[in-house]
This record gives sequence, C-alpha cells and structure tokens, in this order.
Amino acid sequence: MTDLLEQGSNWLENQRVQHASQTVVYQRGEQSVEVAATIGKTEFEVDDGHGILQRVESRDYLVLSADLVVGGQTTLPERGDRVRETQSEKVFVYEVIAPGGEPAWRYSDPYRKTLRIHSKHVATEDA
Repeated sequence: MTDLLEQGSNWLENQRVQHASQTVVYQRGEQSVEVAATIGKTEFEVDDGHGILQRVESRDYLVLSADLVVGGQTTLPERGDRVRETQSEKVFVYEVIAPGGEPAWRYSDPYRKTLRIHSKHVATEDA
C-alpha cells in the first residue's frame, strides 16, 4: 500500500522546487554542481560559556537530496563546502557551517528527500 503522506510530501517538494527556488552552485573543493535551492534561515541560540545566550542566524538552502551530486556521487553536505549565490552583479559565497557545534545540515522532511543546509556568509565577489 502506498503511503499517502509520502505522496503528498513528494508533491509539495516538487512544487517548492518548481515555484520557490533558484539556482545556486554547490562547491566542494574544485568540484561543483548547480542545484535548485529554496533559501531560508535558522536561528540558533548559542551559550557563550558565561551564561549568556547569543542568537545566531544562518542562511539555509533547501535542496533535494538526489540533486546533490558532487564528482559523480550523490553526497551529503560537509562543513567547509561552499554555496555560491548570484544576485544581480554580485556572487555571495556561503560556507557550510553551523554555530555552537550544531550539525551543518539536517533532513527537512521525514522521508529524507530534502536537505536543509546551514551556512555563513564568508565573501562577496563581482559576477
């Protein structure tokens, strides 16, 4: 029997990719791949070690797991990978990382079809 919730989740993910995403370049070393990504954010609360909680916001990229193919292999994100996002005449470069020892990515759905990749802005270049 087919899981109706999984079917609905697949349909919704296809709609997200078709209507609420843009092309970015995912880069690992010298290898890269263009992927359709929906841009979001996550707010983290990080203890500074002195009892003060700091709020840190990451720029997130929601990408279909099957689309993240680097060097001919489907892969998972790794800290230090880069996402290059072009807007007008600028390329914004984000490094895959999360604050406070948090994982740099997580699955965004119960069926592991979509990755939520956390990142931090590290550079801006001319396009």
